[in-house]
Amino acid sequence: MGLLDGKTALITGGSRGIGKAIALKFAQEGADVAFTYLSNKAAADATLTELESYGHRVKAYASDASDFEKAHELVKQLQADFGRIDILVNNAGITRDTLLLRMDEAQWDAVLNSNLKSAFNFTHAVVPIMARQRGGSIISLSSVVGIAGNAGQANYAASKAGIIALSSSVAKEMGSRGIRCNCIAPGFIDTDMTSVLPEELRTEWAKTIPLRRAGKAEEVANVALFLASDLSSYVTGQVIHCCGGMSY
Repeated sequence: MGLLDGKTALITGGSRGIGKAIALKFAQEGADVAFTYLSNKAAADATLTELESYGHRVKAYASDASDFEKAHELVKQLQADFGRIDILVNNAGITRDTLLLRMDEAQWDAVLNSNLKSAFNFTHAVVPIMARQRGGSIISLSSVVGIAGNAGQANYAASKAGIIALSSSVAKEMGSRGIRCNCIAPGFIDTDMTSVLPEELRTEWAKTIPLRRAGKAEEVANVALFLASDLSSYVTGQVIHCCGGMSY
């Protein structure tokens, strides 16, 4: 029997990387899974095929998570398609790294809209549904740089810090309705986003991590599974670090 049997999950940015790993983990544990993707239909179709092999209802939705109206329309359609929404994973996000003095307004706005505004959009859309159901779990992907900051990532760090504050506020507002809201703060995780970095840089970063290696997307997915399931029924308003110790 799966930890998520009978539950429906929505994962934004679920076609690749950490989002895909979470989608697969949830399907393995019995959940019906819906995920969004921005434009890469080939990746979305490949992920959909993998999810279908677990025998549960799955669906991919093309959507710009940073668009408030489109996010609400998608959630309304998802509820019609699946009947309920038990879990939301706010994972959609981008980076536009550069030093602050070189950062332009477009780079700032793009990251804040894609990362922080998208989390607000989908949280705002699902909370009324979860409130009527008298329960739900909202999980948002923050980052260790949202806690400690990082040179060259002022926009990304600010967006990830904002996600923590948003989640903490929602946890306080919606706890009486049975809605839990938590964050995961990954560290250096081996994904498409980090694979483009030079090998020398990846090796040097690994030396600064107590566990001496990059994390795996599946390891972040395991934390998401804990927060999505009833194993964490008394956990809300928290930030769980999944970083191999690099934030300490």
